[in-house]
Amino acid sequence: MKTLLAGLLILCLAPPLDAATRAAEFSGDGMVASRSKWASQVGAEILADGGNAVDAAVAVGFALAVTYPSAGNLGGGGFMVIHLADGTVITNDHREKAPLAATRDMYLDEQRQVVEGLSTASHLAVGVPGTVDGLLAVLERYGTMDRADVINPAIRLAEKGIVLDRDLAAQFERRLKDFAKYPASMAVFSKSGAPYAVGERWRQPDLAATLKRIRKHGRAGFYDGRTADLLVAEMQAGGGLITHEDLTQYRSVWREPVRGTYRGYDIVSMPPPSSGGVLLVQMLNMLEGLDIKASEFGSAATIHAMVEAERRAYADRAEYLGDPDFFPVPVARLTSKDYARMRFADFDPDKASLSEDIGAGEIPLESPDTTHASIMDADGNAVAYTTTLNLSYGAKMVTTGAGFLLNNEMDDFSAKENAPNFYGLLGRAANAIEPGKRMLSSMTPTIVLQDGKPLLVTGSPGGSTIITTTLQVILNVLDHGMDVADAVASPRFHHQWQPDRILVEARGFSPDTRRLLQSMGHTNLVEVPSFLGRGIGDANSVMSTKDGIVGAADPRSAGRAVGVSPAQSRADGKSPAE
Repeated sequence: MKTLLAGLLILCLAPPLDAATRAAEFSGDGMVASRSKWASQVGAEILADGGNAVDAAVAVGFALAVTYPSAGNLGGGGFMVIHLADGTVITNDHREKAPLAATRDMYLDEQRQVVEGLSTASHLAVGVPGTVDGLLAVLERYGTMDRADVINPAIRLAEKGIVLDRDLAAQFERRLKDFAKYPASMAVFSKSGAPYAVGERWRQPDLAATLKRIRKHGRAGFYDGRTADLLVAEMQAGGGLITHEDLTQYRSVWREPVRGTYRGYDIVSMPPPSSGGVLLVQMLNMLEGLDIKASEFGSAATIHAMVEAERRAYADRAEYLGDPDFFPVPVARLTSKDYARMRFADFDPDKASLSEDIGAGEIPLESPDTTHASIMDADGNAVAYTTTLNLSYGAKMVTTGAGFLLNNEMDDFSAKENAPNFYGLLGRAANAIEPGKRMLSSMTPTIVLQDGKPLLVTGSPGGSTIITTTLQVILNVLDHGMDVADAVASPRFHHQWQPDRILVEARGFSPDTRRLLQSMGHTNLVEVPSFLGRGIGDANSVMSTKDGIVGAADPRSAGRAVGVSPAQSRADGKSPAE
């Protein structure tokens, strides 16, 4: 009886943030949804000019490096899931790598304790960047436009500048103390030490010059020549490890996607070194045997079931997930429906389990400032693209003379077995530091297919909450029948095995739901604010409907979905910043 009652008590949906003021965008010719209004506009213009979704995604990637510097980047990495109209499905892994001089215990002191800040706020935190190689590799293989066509909008935005909105101006001001240690960072993000004001034009000439070198020379314009010299000089000046050899050896990797099914829909997501796709499919497999639709959105019964699936999946993450080029990740087993049934066999619909009693499953011998963009064109091509510097503005250091921020992705390795990283995630040997190895990620760019065609393109930033945010958007659409705007805007929660707690979005739970969850044993409910960087992601998504392609930027952010119209052609050569 308790479970039945729990299923009838719904989350108190105090209007989902400012969702009521954020309408979905419709277009029959293509859609781009990203965290940056300028980057979304660039992508829509590329589609309007005849480019496909891949061309648009690459253009968005370069534009984000200019207009959303807390996560958009040239100095970081990312993952891209691609579905082409001919049925081709592939992923590009341009995750950063550990430098060749990296060592297993590089962040430990003589007592083998983790030294605070070394993996997040020093030059030793920087992994070898992968974004530029990945974007150019994707464009060369599956794009239709010239390199200059997709990079020129970013160059214009950097050279001519953008008029700062409240969101960006406030971000810069909040970070001034962090930037103050690095003169090159202060030169970019302040006016001689004073904060920028809303409405002022912000230009980035050094970044424009770096983009021009990439436009002219391709990957050699970043991994060789002047840009590489500037990056290596930055490393040498600050005690970092990246060398010219690291840069020339870096290559992105084409990987087969993680695939699953859920109630007749095909799920296509990112494989390791992302943990996202594996955990997403694993959790969907565990939940498929329950009637999530009947228990209803936001009920204690639904939340309880999802938390228990999350608890088990994240326990497996700590044990089995890492870079498949270095560790034999058992992807097939982890994503099988038989394994999910075994893992969920002890699920009690009336009682919470304890994380201390949940270990990894038996396997016979896998930002909060990241940013996600979803793109779909009229021909059936779709791209889910997630990119990051790790923490907001990465290591907070701009490469002197080159204008781009550096990542602090080395924190995503396991500095010490069972020692939590910034997000509280635990790791073991599978994600130990090794030279040339890619660190484990939670990024989960995902495409849901219906009858072989893209239905939903989604993903999120949010550190460890990326995977659970993506799960909730998908369940909101497939089980709860929401349109994409409501699916993205609805309140969220998160559990990751350890620490044993549920993060609850502010105003997301009613008092009755809290009491029911607590009576079931979920006693540690932690409310977090509904703005980015504090726990709950920014799930910019695109969906195909009978009325056209619908885009929704997450109302938690200042992002935007932009649909394609012929009037958006860039034939006049103007930047969307003008």
